[in-house]
This record gives sequence, structure tokens and C-alpha cells, in this order.
Amino acid sequence: MTDADHVVYVLECADGTLYTGYTTDLERRIAEHDAGEGAKYTRGRTPVDLRYHERFDSRSAAMAREYEIKQLSRPEKERLIDSA
Repeated sequence: MTDADHVVYVLECADGTLYTGYTTDLERRIAEHDAGEGAKYTRGRTPVDLRYHERFDSRSAAMAREYEIKQLSRPEKERLIDSA
């Protein structure tokens, strides 16, 4: 893997809910979500739309940021998305 191969992302599901996840291959992971093969949460909520992502050099940094984003309220997540 190269630098910045660890990605934290926020998807908007078809029902308007937001999903936050981690991957090392963003395009593949979004395709998996859209195919109903991603996280249990996103199954049945397709199609998904990538709204936000951040890249990191280490898995630990990405996982820490994923946790931070998951702790945000919906309005806080929307502000994060809008700031990108």
C-alpha cells in the first residue's frame, strides 16, 4: 500500500440516512455497498452516494477518525460534509 491508502468515508443512503465507514479501496467499497454486498446497514438502502471522504497514511489514524465521525450528531456530520 502507498501513503494515504486508508480512507474514511460518509455515504448518504437512498433513505436519506448517513453511513460512515473505513476502507483501503474506496471505489470497490462503494460498488460493494451499491450491490448490496457492503455493510448490513446499507443493504436495502441503495443506491448510496459518496458525500465525504478523508485519506490517511495509517490504518490506526483512519480508524480513530472513523470513530470520531460516528460520534457526531447528524447536524454535525452535515456541517462536515458541507465544509468539504
